[in-house]
Amino acid sequence: MLVYGLLLAVGIGLLEWLDFRRLARLHGGGLWVALIAAGFLLLGVWLGAQLVRRGRPPEPEPFAGNPRAQASLGLSDREMEVLGLIAGGLSNKEMARQLDVSPNTIKTHVARVLAKLEASRRTDALRRARELGLLP
Repeated sequence: MLVYGLLLAVGIGLLEWLDFRRLARLHGGGLWVALIAAGFLLLGVWLGAQLVRRGRPPEPEPFAGNPRAQASLGLSDREMEVLGLIAGGLSNKEMARQLDVSPNTIKTHVARVLAKLEASRRTDALRRARELGLLP
């Protein structure tokens, strides 16, 4: 049974070779051009994949802030959290809902953040915090 399968495979291979030779005689130049084009296409796809893999930027490290500036200004962790929410554009009511505290508590935290950053408005506080490396 194995010998029969091998004989069939050799016979089919021979027929395919003869068919290829016939095609090569009829369409000689076009066939070679097509084979060369297919080779360059495969080469281009492979090279592109290699370049994309190498060109990927490394994963950015999570923002850690500036602990020295935070300590020197005396900003608590909760005040830093409020500062981050201010940077997110949240209103006092939205911050209060998110932190599960009253709006008056948020007003107090915002006032302390503004005082510690020596800012009169939220935008000034954000600018100063970014300069000090407290915010990304």
